[in-house]
Amino acid sequence: MKYKILGKTGIEVSELCLGTMSFGGQADEKESAKIFKQCRDAGINFFDCANVYEKGKSETILGKLIQGNRNDLVITSKAYFPTGNDVNARGATRKHIMTAINESLNRLNTDYIDIYFLHRFDDLTPIEETLRVLEDLVKSGRVLYLGASNFAAWQIAKAIGISDKNCWNRFECIQPMYNLVKRQAEVEILPMALSEKIGVINYSPTGGGLLSGKYGTTNKTKEGRLIENKMYEARYKDSKMFDVAEKFALLSKELGYSPISLAIAWAKNHPAITSPIIGGRNTNQLKDSINSLKIDMTSELRQRISDLSTEPSIATDRNEENTKHNYGQR
Repeated sequence: MKYKILGKTGIEVSELCLGTMSFGGQADEKESAKIFKQCRDAGINFFDCANVYEKGKSETILGKLIQGNRNDLVITSKAYFPTGNDVNARGATRKHIMTAINESLNRLNTDYIDIYFLHRFDDLTPIEETLRVLEDLVKSGRVLYLGASNFAAWQIAKAIGISDKNCWNRFECIQPMYNLVKRQAEVEILPMALSEKIGVINYSPTGGGLLSGKYGTTNKTKEGRLIENKMYEARYKDSKMFDVAEKFALLSKELGYSPISLAIAWAKNHPAITSPIIGGRNTNQLKDSINSLKIDMTSELRQRISDLSTEPSIATDRNEENTKHNYGQR
């Protein structure tokens, strides 16, 4: 296992991060313990969680597993999405975040969370209010570093500007979706992260299983997350994505790699990515994810894979800037 510096924090994290969304759901407590041990044996020290995963069960199970080696690990959690029926049990308000952090610390059975993410941008709460309460959490020692998940580049940049202006702790890590069929992050989010030296842990590197080899235009499987989960079904409903998945599976077979391993290796190879988030419902599923570390992702191989999907338009929509037919670059 290799380790990378997370943004400008100075802390070193494994080049793979385990997402614990399955803990307490698809993986019961016993299986979760096996998955955790498998990751620790592989050298993974980075574990991502959220307060809403399995209604808090994921945090509770992870909290039990980290006892005895807490300070050797980098643990994340998140707040924003509803945690109850009350109208204020959601969002990025001071009220909700103060409640959420205390509940997460109790479930995780720890005094601090290494990286605390806003799970989503709050359209109704002034970002200044949110950033101030996050600053208070860092000053109190309950949180070490701050992060943002599912934010647009402009939202992250705006937040960093406000934090810098007020001499507050800024976002040091972001968590966008990024995989071969969801490449929007390449347009502004990942270039911004490189420019600002922000750590990036992307989720869904296998496209929610779309790039696992089970799906395609001719392979009409009747089970799996993309069939059973309406959110994932909506996210990956474009038939063009299934066409890419089928071509990707054929290329993986030609190269002799598991599609899961190759998909994660491709995402991990982007220069802005610190650690892709991997996951699974059991240890057998997780093997191919960990085996992504064995793939030598050369520039030629990355380009061959990238050519299977459509490269997103550049931020200004001046596509000619990627060709020789432009006004010239310095």
